Amino acid sequence: MISVYVDLAIGLVLAFLLLSLLVSGLNEAIVRLLAIRSKFLWAYLRDTLDGGRGKGLSWIPSRVRDVFARLPFSKHDPRPVHDPDPAPSVVEPVPVDPEVVLAAEAPAPTVDMTRRLYERLQEIDRPEGARTSISDIPPERFSWALLELVAAEEGGVEGLIAKLEAVRSPLAGHLRGVWEAAQRDMGRFRKGVEDWFDGEMQRLSLLYRRYVKWVVFTLAVALTLLFSMDSLEYGKTLLRDNAYRAAVTAIAGGGESTAELKDSLKDRCAVAGSVEPYSCVTEVFSSPALVKIFDHAVMSVTIPAEESGGPSFTFNVGAWWDRLTTVGHWPGYLITIFALLFGASFWWDILRRLTGFRGSRSG
Repeated sequence: MISVYVDLAIGLVLAFLLLSLLVSGLNEAIVRLLAIRSKFLWAYLRDTLDGGRGKGLSWIPSRVRDVFARLPFSKHDPRPVHDPDPAPSVVEPVPVDPEVVLAAEAPAPTVDMTRRLYERLQEIDRPEGARTSISDIPPERFSWALLELVAAEEGGVEGLIAKLEAVRSPLAGHLRGVWEAAQRDMGRFRKGVEDWFDGEMQRLSLLYRRYVKWVVFTLAVALTLLFSMDSLEYGKTLLRDNAYRAAVTAIAGGGESTAELKDSLKDRCAVAGSVEPYSCVTEVFSSPALVKIFDHAVMSVTIPAEESGGPSFTFNVGAWWDRLTTVGHWPGYLITIFALLFGASFWWDILRRLTGFRGSRSG
């Protein structure tokens, strides 16, 4: 009896794992196609270095529909234009005289600090389009890039901070805090910038996951309904499948006659009295419950037994819609959606625990 429930658990976990992998694959395809990770990063950098100006993180709304509508498809792509040339060997200082700007109380001049930072990071860029593909900046690399900008200023860190304050860059406040905490020591300042940026990237990762989870939820709902995956019904199918196979095993051991075999498989195979039952047994064993997990999808695929025949595709729109609108299936749909939110890594770990599988370790 215990083995029956273990088989049931393994079957359900394997089904959830397959669907979770499909959800993860589609999510990764969308993220790569729309370069969402890179856009999140450079939106944050524009917000931090240049104050947003309508293009940084501040323009990313919180509503789900706006995340889809504005972040991936916006005309105002926050990423700098890709430059295939190496970084300039000579760093130009910030073209701002803070004393003149502050004395005249003029509007802050426009200085594209994001572009200046990108010039120091061009070596880690890859030519994948008109815009940069950088989606991750190591904190150590960021701190050295910032020090290169500091080295170009006559006043060093103080000079750069003064110019950033003149152009009203939010980065000025962060750098001043790190500079004061480092007690004006350049080595400690570099380490402080590295630690500060590492903390910012962790915060940005949390923000990114908060938005992406809605994408995962949407994909989980769409795939569950598309494949009409009722977990409760699938569990019952697994139990029936195990019972059929146990009956066939008992018959093979000589416990039942051919007539009893026909009776035990009557409902499953609809065997007529004049039909050889063993062909039906072959069909039962070649079509386990796991293979039928997608039988109720909008389009099903059937592979014929003949070697010469190819797969056939059948549209089941009518039956799929009737199944979808049947209230009795909704609890199973909700369980499937909830299970897929745990992710493929979670179900893979559960499957390894149930089967006792251990990956190979390099010694």
